[in-house]
Amino acid sequence: MIFITFLYICIIMDNVKCLDCNVKSSAVQYLTDAQLHQLGNKSVEVHFESGEVIFKQNALSSNIIYLKNGLVKLYMKGPSREQILKIVRAPAYLGIPTTVGDKVNHYSAMALDHTEACFIDLSTFRELIHANGNFAWEIILTLCRYELGQFHRCINLTQKQLNGKLAGTLLFLANDIYESNSFHLHLTRLELADIIGTTRESISRILQTFVEDNLINVSGKTITLLNKEKLKIISQTG
Repeated sequence: MIFITFLYICIIMDNVKCLDCNVKSSAVQYLTDAQLHQLGNKSVEVHFESGEVIFKQNALSSNIIYLKNGLVKLYMKGPSREQILKIVRAPAYLGIPTTVGDKVNHYSAMALDHTEACFIDLSTFRELIHANGNFAWEIILTLCRYELGQFHRCINLTQKQLNGKLAGTLLFLANDIYESNSFHLHLTRLELADIIGTTRESISRILQTFVEDNLINVSGKTITLLNKEKLKIISQTG
């Protein structure tokens, strides 16, 4: 039923105009005008609000997703709880490993803010990979960066104490996601706990310690990093 509904949406919506898009990925910039038209004719743009699921774990998938705008969390249900795998900021591709490597999504994606995403037909995506070597190379680089990032994340989760994990996460959010030392956090305390594999209570306790040590300031959902150098030391030694 879900698959049928999506086909209907694709039919009634306008095709994506990839040639005129101002947020092209590094890979798409290597496509010819004809290939951009081909990509647009087999894509559809969908808008999501905060809390809406973009794709669901264990559901069939036949699309590569390009995140044009917005913020998304990738998460997987484990034996006992959900685990947030990554926070992704646009522009970025979603679902390449799980869609190309299998026909079933191995994890879920949920919008954390207003998000615009292009759903690209998988067969068209494969045709462009075979036809354009530079496009394929950029996709490979994207997958390599993702894998290396997951290796570093695995080390951080298994070898750092909670203080170090949270300090590193706050630095990641400031530097890579929000690009600001002061940001409105789109995650709940529980979601922040899921990222580093701990409890909401532990997150609240460590945040309060960081506030008392003048490392950060917390005002509602707004977090301001006051001493990034000391947070880096805690992240590296924690």
